[in-house]
Parts: sequence; C-alpha cells; structure tokens
Amino acid sequence: MGTREGDRGFWLYDLKVETVLDGRTPVCRHIEGDSFRVEGETLVFEPGARVSMYALAGLLPLLPVKQRDTDPEDWVSTDAEVACPDPHCGGRFRITRLKERRWFTHAATTGLPAERGTPYWQEGGRE
Repeated sequence: MGTREGDRGFWLYDLKVETVLDGRTPVCRHIEGDSFRVEGETLVFEPGARVSMYALAGLLPLLPVKQRDTDPEDWVSTDAEVACPDPHCGGRFRITRLKERRWFTHAATTGLPAERGTPYWQEGGRE
C-alpha cells in the first residue's frame, strides 16, 4: 500500500459487527442489535453488549481480512453476513466496513526486534 509521512505502513478499516437474526430461534445468546467495533486490533464493546465466545471464535479469523482493501469482486468485499458456527442457531453477524480507516506503520506493529519502533497504542496518545 501507499506510504504516509515516509514510513512503511498500511490502512485498516474500522468495522462494526452487529448481531442479526435469520428468523430461526437462536441457540446461543444472540440479541438482535448487539454490536461491537473493531478499531485496529482492538474489539470495542459498548457497556452491556455481549457476544458468545463460540460465535466470536468463528468471527475472529474474518475480521482482519474485512479490515483490508480487497478487490470489489472478491467475496470479502460483497458478503457481509456470517452465520453463527452452531448449525442449529439462527444468529448471524453483519460485518460492516466503516468509513473510518486507521494508518499503522510497520515499525509500530511488527514483532521483529530489529524493525520495532514505539508500539502504535503509545504513539502520540493514540488508543
């Protein structure tokens, strides 16, 4: 991807993940409208919002992919709902890319000791 301020890095979209129901009775604890945001690597829950850990385990691998720029014809760009991993459950999760994007530098996010800089959450008061 492009650079910003001369540093190597990448953009990530913020996401909203919202519980929706498909008409079947949910087996897991799914309350329509419950949601959380993904900001960088951080999951941000509103007070009182809850998500089944089993459903979250199914969602987690998809979230970093949905944050990145993808080809408009890629299914990641077009498919927004993910079913709960329990095949008998009526819960689904709508993943929406928000307009907000965040810039991350390689130096602030790498684990490679020779290339590390200040962690992104400590740079300039960013959270």
